[in-house]
Amino acid sequence: MPAVVLVGAQWGDEGKGKATDLLGADVDYVVRYQGGNNAGHTVVIKDQKYALHLLPTGVLSPHVVPVIGNGVVIDPGVLLSEIDALTERGISCDRLLISANAHLIMPHHKAIDKVTERYLGKARIGTTGRGIGPAYSDKIARVGIRVQDLLDPGILRQKIEVALNEKNQVLTKIYNRRGLEPARVLEEYLGYAERLRPYITDTSLVLSKALDEGKVVLLEGGQGTLLDIDHGTYPFVTSSSPTAGGACTGAGIPPNRLTKIIGILKAYTTRVGSGPFPTELLDEQGEWLRQTGGEYGTTTGRNRRCGWFDAVIARYAVRINGITDFFLTKLDVLSGLERIPVCVAYDIDGVRHDEFPMTQTEFHHAKPIYEELPGWQEDISDAKSFEDLPPNAQAYVRTLEELTGAPISAIGVGPGRDQTLVLRPLL
Repeated sequence: MPAVVLVGAQWGDEGKGKATDLLGADVDYVVRYQGGNNAGHTVVIKDQKYALHLLPTGVLSPHVVPVIGNGVVIDPGVLLSEIDALTERGISCDRLLISANAHLIMPHHKAIDKVTERYLGKARIGTTGRGIGPAYSDKIARVGIRVQDLLDPGILRQKIEVALNEKNQVLTKIYNRRGLEPARVLEEYLGYAERLRPYITDTSLVLSKALDEGKVVLLEGGQGTLLDIDHGTYPFVTSSSPTAGGACTGAGIPPNRLTKIIGILKAYTTRVGSGPFPTELLDEQGEWLRQTGGEYGTTTGRNRRCGWFDAVIARYAVRINGITDFFLTKLDVLSGLERIPVCVAYDIDGVRHDEFPMTQTEFHHAKPIYEELPGWQEDISDAKSFEDLPPNAQAYVRTLEELTGAPISAIGVGPGRDQTLVLRPLL
């Protein structure tokens, strides 16, 4: 039975939460496979808005089992706060499963993240300061602390003492900051252990059995393709792999289980943080997109940088992920424009590039080559089918399909759960 991946096809914030929620009625498990509370999903159900940072969006569907996979780094305080907040709103998190192999974000990770970013000055990457990068660094360096360590107080104490023996040297002697007390950290995390214990399990085994039993598993990543540690705009990237390949390693599911890869694609382009952005608008048009689209980070509240649709990075996302279908979001935001520019290629030092450039230097120098499409004035937020869209809106969608090389199978025409046009089945 299908294991379906939802992946961001731009720099994140494309609306993956809306897509996951749309499919929630037809899936049995929703798995978050990478990232931490540096990413967020916003889901609107009727007049209620839910901002999720670590919990998979499947937690909002009463029949779905939400899973936090081994590829995620978890701040247990943040996770428990999310659980408590949803519980207060009448949403149960009792079905939640957490991989024993997921890594923990520790206080020293957050302290180091904030101070190093500050010291980088103009060269800063634009992290959220939530300790995600340092947690992944320790994971790769094989000195990380995992969720399963919460279940063994002796091991947890030993790992905290070893970690702080080094990290306190960095904080105090290099950055002139106060060190952390191992006993306090241990006490805090043992408190988390008691509350998290019921959720911890071997999620890879659970998912394997579920697929054998014919269950439908939906895998959702945070961020997007252009923020992937290997395939993104390095070094202005996240510390994990939000691409489709990361779904396999981050959930413990083999590649031959994947049956469909759905790319989430905004009708224009945004990114948060530093780094190159060829179609970025630094004028009143960019501010108009930000205001009209409500482009503020779910997790950080930061202003998102806004620009026109970039078909070059969309084609790149198709190639890297093997995208089978696109879910186009926020088409309604473009209503009211006379003309809509679309980036079809880049001009790099006088040479046309139809594909994503090989080097960071080239991408920094990329200037968009635009084609303008006619806009539409009608409000499309009440559209119930593709045919309800104005002819120019339909033409815009068809043009994006041609430029990206993958079919657009669903279209978001507003933030609500019922404001989605389904052109083809996504499952």
